[in-house]
Amino acid sequence: MRVRRVVWVGWLAVAVLAVAGCTSSGGPQVHAKPSHSPAPAAVISTSLTATSDVSPAGLVQVKVADGALKSVTLRSAKGADVAGAVAKGGASWQATGKLKYDTKYTLSAVATNADGKKVQTSKSFRTVKPSNFTLPYLQRTGGYALQNGATYGVGIVPVVHFDEPIADKAAAEKSLVVTTSPHVDGSWYWVDDQNVHWRPESYYASGTKVTVDAKVYGVRVGKGLYGQADRKASFTIGDKRVAIADDKTHHVKVYENDKLVRDMPTSMGQGGYVKGKNGSISLWTMSGTYTVLDHGNPVTMSSDSYGLPADSPYGYAAESVYYATKISTDGIYLHELDTTVWAQGHQDVSHGCLNLNRKNAVWYYNHSRIGDVVQVVHTTGPKIELWQNGDWSVPWSTWQKHSALH
Repeated sequence: MRVRRVVWVGWLAVAVLAVAGCTSSGGPQVHAKPSHSPAPAAVISTSLTATSDVSPAGLVQVKVADGALKSVTLRSAKGADVAGAVAKGGASWQATGKLKYDTKYTLSAVATNADGKKVQTSKSFRTVKPSNFTLPYLQRTGGYALQNGATYGVGIVPVVHFDEPIADKAAAEKSLVVTTSPHVDGSWYWVDDQNVHWRPESYYASGTKVTVDAKVYGVRVGKGLYGQADRKASFTIGDKRVAIADDKTHHVKVYENDKLVRDMPTSMGQGGYVKGKNGSISLWTMSGTYTVLDHGNPVTMSSDSYGLPADSPYGYAAESVYYATKISTDGIYLHELDTTVWAQGHQDVSHGCLNLNRKNAVWYYNHSRIGDVVQVVHTTGPKIELWQNGDWSVPWSTWQKHSALH
């Protein structure tokens, strides 16, 4: 048994050697390396299409194909860098800082491909040199400043006033952005070459957040005329408050969130026309939809202020009027006048204002806010026009036609 076992093991060893001899024939084995194609070169592109008269508000962007950006600089001729941000993965870069007018810049970028091979590019350009600037002012109807963070009534109308006449209204309007939450569709109305108003078709819902953003910097709005700076303001819409002044009943009913909260006897404009310094003057309270513009206590009023001499038959000298809530640009107020209490609720005797007794005038003065709606109905004579604060009296279809983008 011992001899047979040795012979078996020896045979196995020979067999193994034979196999090894087969795989080793022809000399030592050579292992070939797999072939490797070079990675495609990175290709850098930029958003720049011109080398002069570039808008400082235009997009400055760098992109790379078949690679990743390693560094990007946008530097003025004076050595000031413009901030920028690289996208995740290094596929693109975009300037986030603001460029200046009439300034030379150089944009430089370095990228590598998958093999680490670098490519670079550099481009220089100069921003436009305007011959004139226009600055936008954010206002509300009546020429009052639109206050950032304020709460206004459901009828507030934002206004952008430019300090120079605008020739390219379409370009200017595209730069005026109104955002609302919840969303409300609205439209701009160019009153003239310097003033444009914005409103929705219907009153805002209470609680709506509104932001007016005049992004005019770098925008060409006329021959050689560019926006000087951006302006932005945000506000909130308060409770719905609508006053309806009915000349048939001679009462003003105030509704808050559609619930009647006050019924106030009034005496409105006596009607007719009188001759003034510059022509006929209306003594009507005009029908239409107004909004609250301002509050004054007191307000000095005189017939001379609207062209009716104080010594004329219907004129009156300057006097202080208390608890006066202004609703038109040409001087219609809801105000206290106890001397006409006998007519309030029965007869029209004013020059156009809505007279109230002291208690009601104080209440409305304290409870109304800028932008609250006042509807005057059932009067005869002329209707309120837009320039008098009659924005909401303009039919929506007509309003939209006064947009430069209509």
